[in-house]
Amino acid sequence: MSTSTSPKLLRVAVVGVGLVGGEFIRQLLAFPAPSPFRLVSLTSSSATLFDPDGLALTPDSFKQELATSHVRLKPDLAFLVRELAALVRPGQDAVLVDNTASEDVARHYPQFLKAGVHVVTPNKKAFSAELRLYEQILAASLDSGARFLNEATVGAGLPVVSTLKDLIATGDKVLKIEGVFSGTMSYIFNEFSTGKEGGPSFSSVVAVARTKGYTEPHPADDLNGADVARKLTILSRCIPTLRGGLPAGYKSVATRSLVPPALASVDSGDEFVARLPEFDADFDALRAEAAREGKVLRFVGVVDVESGVVRADLEKYSVTHPFATALGGSDNIIMFHTERYGARPLVVLGAGAGAAVTAMGVMSDLLKLVY
Repeated sequence: MSTSTSPKLLRVAVVGVGLVGGEFIRQLLAFPAPSPFRLVSLTSSSATLFDPDGLALTPDSFKQELATSHVRLKPDLAFLVRELAALVRPGQDAVLVDNTASEDVARHYPQFLKAGVHVVTPNKKAFSAELRLYEQILAASLDSGARFLNEATVGAGLPVVSTLKDLIATGDKVLKIEGVFSGTMSYIFNEFSTGKEGGPSFSSVVAVARTKGYTEPHPADDLNGADVARKLTILSRCIPTLRGGLPAGYKSVATRSLVPPALASVDSGDEFVARLPEFDADFDALRAEAAREGKVLRFVGVVDVESGVVRADLEKYSVTHPFATALGGSDNIIMFHTERYGARPLVVLGAGAGAAVTAMGVMSDLLKLVY
């Protein structure tokens, strides 16, 4: 005799309606009926919509409603914690989906989790900051049973975090993780360093990358390596033996900045790009040296579990190495060297940036809460 239960209902509060947030909302609202998701709150930088019974929004109307609705509220994270906690009951969970890059929102995760509200996010800030915040998140999750899921913090929609967690949970021993973790750095060095002497100048490649939207408005925010360091911190903290090894978070990662020291204090992205040609000769010399050795330059991240070393650096790889042959555009590639995958590493490869694939990573985490 079979029994049936009502499907789990998940009330969803979304913070952030920018590129990733907007795409996520469209994917959420387009989910096939009967949907287990009920969108109860939507928050931008200036307004919040909230209805515990669900907001009547469409993929084409949500931004207009946020801008003009007469029931708009001011953004208030404490309000969201209280209201979402009140909605949590057996068979009916609530989740905060943080699609921002806000440190303020990230520091509220322990409060949401302690209140029994799940957290799903592509925001790297909480999981790559100082160890104390990460431990607060872990403790709050364990205390309430609410889960935090952050697949999209590394590799956008690629299954990087979940793969690492599965390897560890099933008893494999992770020896080393190495990869090209930045879509921006991937594009820049795929174009700049091909294994041949000569080629476009470093500054021109950075300028094109900025025009295409691959870099931040200020390219130094990519070239300083902090984004890669954050991702390495997130992965390191999934590995029990390394969890406490980066007390200051990404700032504890040995990181090589590609920002010329003379440009470190330049506040304007336009000025930075205009002055970068002054340093092309330095980058040309690095490329020429690699080419003479039959190698390419790639900005990589490495988590060496056995030595405990975590680093983000510009390194040389043979022209036959997958980091030289398998990448195109802004692809990411991550290799997991483990006891089970000893002779040949487990490789995750694909688009590591972009609103659609990042939102997909967030959506896949949301699905894990109901299926």
